[in-house]
Amino acid sequence: MSKADQMLAILWLIKSHKQITAKQLAEKLEIHIRTVYRYIDALCASGVPIISDSGHHGGYRLLGQFNEAPLVFDLDEQKALIHAASFALETGYPYGEKLNQAVAKLKLYTNREQLEQIHLHEQGLDVISPQADAAESYLLQEVEMAVAKRVTLRMHYQKGYGTAAETRNLDPYGLVCWKNKWYVVGHCHLRNEIRSFRVDRIRELSKMDTTFERPIDFSAGQFLLTGVLPDADKPEELISVKITGSEQALDDLCGHWFLAHALVERSRYEAHFQVQEKVIHTHLPYQILSYGDMIQVKEPQMLIQMLREITLNLHQYYSSLPID
Repeated sequence: MSKADQMLAILWLIKSHKQITAKQLAEKLEIHIRTVYRYIDALCASGVPIISDSGHHGGYRLLGQFNEAPLVFDLDEQKALIHAASFALETGYPYGEKLNQAVAKLKLYTNREQLEQIHLHEQGLDVISPQADAAESYLLQEVEMAVAKRVTLRMHYQKGYGTAAETRNLDPYGLVCWKNKWYVVGHCHLRNEIRSFRVDRIRELSKMDTTFERPIDFSAGQFLLTGVLPDADKPEELISVKITGSEQALDDLCGHWFLAHALVERSRYEAHFQVQEKVIHTHLPYQILSYGDMIQVKEPQMLIQMLREITLNLHQYYSSLPID
């Protein structure tokens, strides 16, 4: 246990008891009694009001007002932090080991009743996400440090499957975890503009000797969303999409991360969206087909035509396969 941890443990033990001796502190923490005296002197020097009572029933205690103040967190705060740690770990948070250490310390400085309640709440919540990759965790740590220190990165980046990796110099402005994927957003020297890059597609990474200034009030998350969501400021570039179907299917469709932002109007059996044309030619038809005949597209005609072409191609392909 580090010096800071031992000093905090001493402070917690003194707070948890009406009075406690140096010998008792040494036994509980398994340290020499002289170390206890030294740490208590350091705590007093830093302003902690520790009172030393001499005599047969003497010992250490905290000054009344300080003893009444919460030293760390109450039960609800502890529960919230431990639940938040569970979510962070499952997203591939790069400092998982340190996070586990922090949670362990949090549990250490609780009384038995609080610890039992924490375990009950901890057992009642699970988060399921893809298994974190050790190589990606290392990259995330390197990128996060570069973001904090404003250091330019050089990376070999593979844009897609089957393509060769390209060398890019990047001023990283921030990391974003979105839909179980990590993205680094920053100024790309090659394109001379702000771009986003998937961390799992970075093949090599190194720090350069140059630094940069991050734009004031820049939001990496907002930049990423702006690139994929419809631009409400340019309604002339949006196409109206009307879909009817069962209430349950429409509820699920309208809850999709993209279509939720594109929703204009919703009735019980109909949903009206406004999307960019490129969406109609890419992922929207496949999203609609996953619902089978539970939903029907009423407009636009180009989307209906896309659905016809996709289903026809699928029919021709599978019809050509031999039947065992």
